[in-house]
Amino acid sequence: MPNFKIDIVTAERIVYSEEVDGVVAPGVEGQLGILPHHAPLMTILQAGELVVRKGGDEETMAISGGFLEVRPDHVIVLADQAERAEEIDASRAEAARKRAEERLKDKQATGLDATRAEAALRRALVRLSVAEKIKRRRKL
Repeated sequence: MPNFKIDIVTAERIVYSEEVDGVVAPGVEGQLGILPHHAPLMTILQAGELVVRKGGDEETMAISGGFLEVRPDHVIVLADQAERAEEIDASRAEAARKRAEERLKDKQATGLDATRAEAALRRALVRLSVAEKIKRRRKL
């Protein structure tokens, strides 16, 4: 079966770099599925779950936005932040969710930028969702 290489990178590190069968990424206009021989494109990613399919396996990652470029046999994800599911500390993500919700409640009192607080909340919710999925898979 034909496949393609994907590189998922942040400013700090290479998160993932392998030959895969497919990718599902959170584009700004909805989920974006990439299979071998996909038409070239470049798009903006939003915070969400990125799924890499290889053989019969899936690997899930939490990303907090960035860019995706599709080339003939290569996909590049330049992510603001990216974490593999097993790297996510669920207790830290839960604490971040609570902080973001509190900031949104107190935005009038603190003069906080609501957009930043909402973005922090989205990131925390994505991380919690991805961590929960990996926990459920391990129980099966």
